[in-house]
Amino acid sequence: MSDIIQLLPDSVANQIAAGEVIQRPASVVKELVENAVDAGAKTINVLVVDAGRTSIQVIDDGKGMSETDARLSFERHATSKIRKADDLFALHTMGFRGEALASIAAVAQIELRTRQEGEEIGSLLTISGSRFVSQEACSCPIGSNFKIENLFFNVPARRKFLKSNTTELNNIITAFERIVLVYPDISFTLHSNGVELFNLRACGLRQRVVEVFGKRLNQDLLTVEVNTTLCKIYGYVGKPEAAKKKSPLQYFFVNGRFMKHPYFNKAVMNAFDRLLPVGEQVPYFLYFEVPAENIDVNIHPTKTEIKFENEQAVWQILMAGVKESIGKFNDIPSIDFDTEGRPDIPVFSPNAISSSPKVNYNPQYNPFKETKHRENSLSNEWEHLYAGLTDSQDTESFIDAAPKEEAIIFESSESAKHSNSVIEEKSPAHYQYKGCYIMTAVKSGLMIIDQHRAHIRILYEEYIRMMVDKKAHTQKMLFPEMIQFPVADELTIQRILPEMQKMGFEMENLGGGSYSINGVPSGIEGLNVVSLINEMVASVKEGDLHISEELDKSLALSLARNAAIPQGQVLNNEEMEAVVNGLFSCDNVNYTPDGKPIIAIMEQNKIEGLFS
Repeated sequence: MSDIIQLLPDSVANQIAAGEVIQRPASVVKELVENAVDAGAKTINVLVVDAGRTSIQVIDDGKGMSETDARLSFERHATSKIRKADDLFALHTMGFRGEALASIAAVAQIELRTRQEGEEIGSLLTISGSRFVSQEACSCPIGSNFKIENLFFNVPARRKFLKSNTTELNNIITAFERIVLVYPDISFTLHSNGVELFNLRACGLRQRVVEVFGKRLNQDLLTVEVNTTLCKIYGYVGKPEAAKKKSPLQYFFVNGRFMKHPYFNKAVMNAFDRLLPVGEQVPYFLYFEVPAENIDVNIHPTKTEIKFENEQAVWQILMAGVKESIGKFNDIPSIDFDTEGRPDIPVFSPNAISSSPKVNYNPQYNPFKETKHRENSLSNEWEHLYAGLTDSQDTESFIDAAPKEEAIIFESSESAKHSNSVIEEKSPAHYQYKGCYIMTAVKSGLMIIDQHRAHIRILYEEYIRMMVDKKAHTQKMLFPEMIQFPVADELTIQRILPEMQKMGFEMENLGGGSYSINGVPSGIEGLNVVSLINEMVASVKEGDLHISEELDKSLALSLARNAAIPQGQVLNNEEMEAVVNGLFSCDNVNYTPDGKPIIAIMEQNKIEGLFS
């Protein structure tokens, strides 16, 4: 029997490796920018066209490469970062595997221009799909200029499954942000289709955070700084009022490398115990400095999962540091007493002469002595109180008669679509249980309605109708609100702004990611409009929605969730009746738009069984 095992060609092996290292255009940007940082660059420029599908260009002023190094850098496992296996446990560079350039070359067309300091001319290297095309001398500045074109041109399946340009550009911005937040001493720029998205000059760490995510964040940051023999932790954590339900700005960095660490995230959240509403999280930008031999970054190809040798100890240090920061800056809400009308509390003086208290009493008082009862001052003649009333008035108007029992029939239009439609009779009197559920008697038993979810369904269908009919009513704001978006969110808001206008929002672009909120849909007065819009943008980003109908549904659901009756709000019978009537007029009475049940019915025989 012939042998069947054989070595794969280098081109095939590189494409397999590229599947792990290069997942999308953002992966190319990450690898090239990290290489530029390792090369000692002080200025790094990133230019993308069509969200990286057409081209990605990274220009740096680092030390560059020689002619031989430029050619060798595209070979697998060729690196200048490590020399032996022990170096993996003492890493001080972003890259170390020597796989990135080989993986990029396997799935794209590359043009590299590079020159070292002290050399008069540089090298121009061209590679296409792992195949070396040419190498010649050229004139170029000191540093490296990588131009990646037609990514995944030879892997059409991978190119086909890339997301929309907006989504891929957001991923590029995310990868870019994770690097620029670590190196505030390096200048960065990012251009998309010739439009400048970021222009970050060398500055301090706090200034870099503010430049990336907006000036509004500056007032919500608390400084964290802990220095121990085990590790050093520094950075910033948000105040409780900066908490968000969706897409909070949460970043961990260890030794200059971004990492994802749910265990440490729990430590930060525990420090805010009882200071945040349920489901909300604060932003943070926390940096760890740990001896390189105490961590392992060689776990995942993306290098975002990092193993700590002393995880539990670092967890305790982190939580204590965040708690200290909250207490140090007195950010725990305190009671501010009004000084007006406050009691005058005298200050104790040991030299002051104080007199003994005196007791005043009536020596003539005798509780056993008979006293004359006070006559009733009320007149016995009560008829004059009703003198203004005539006999022609209907005496029935003074009787507080109980409402007559009536059976009202409801049929959901969703159920009416099926032959086995259910018709229920309900009582006009309702009972509210713990401010959360509306209970009413129906023919088949006891119907329990979740008031919050019911109102979400009612408002959701109302907003959808308004957007379809374009009949939304806008409530002008007396004092317009200002909202600031990061670059990644600004791309999303520009896409969904026409749909928001259909709902009744009026927003004016002021430039630089700032918008003025001049009007909101009528009926949502009293809500925090800035938080509402941020949540709507986050919902669209998480769903990766592109079709107009899907955008409408996502926006309508976000708005309905915020405007719906909250759990715990006490309702009178008329308000409960309005919720029930509104629910049964909806297309779907049983479930919320995201599939959560609204109604539960306890059948009559089960109720009777409880007393048997």
